Amino acid sequence: MGTRLAEITKTNKIKLQEERKELLKDIAALQERLHTEVDVDEEEGDPELHERDKAVTLLRAMEKRLDSIDAALESIKRGTYGICERCGKPIDPARLEVFPEARLCLKCQEEIERSPSSIRYRI
Repeated sequence: MGTRLAEITKTNKIKLQEERKELLKDIAALQERLHTEVDVDEEEGDPELHERDKAVTLLRAMEKRLDSIDAALESIKRGTYGICERCGKPIDPARLEVFPEARLCLKCQEEIERSPSSIRYRI
């Protein structure tokens, strides 16, 4: 592991752990809000239902982000952080600085995004 990658890994581990902690708090707060019962008005387009749908969509996005953070932290623990999961080549350290939970190199990410059949690696 190069010196630059080692430094980025150390920095990103701390950053990811902090983001994870904050995200867990936000998820818990949103889940609590969603557990409150909604009085359904028979009118079409009830704003409470619309807000609840938005909250559910946000919760899903937050949970997906949490999964990405957990995968990055696990790869740090295994010693595979910074290695593309698809091609096995190193991920550019500049990419990891900008996007700490990147699991694919830029080339593989671009190939995946051009291929609509493979949504699995959309990170």
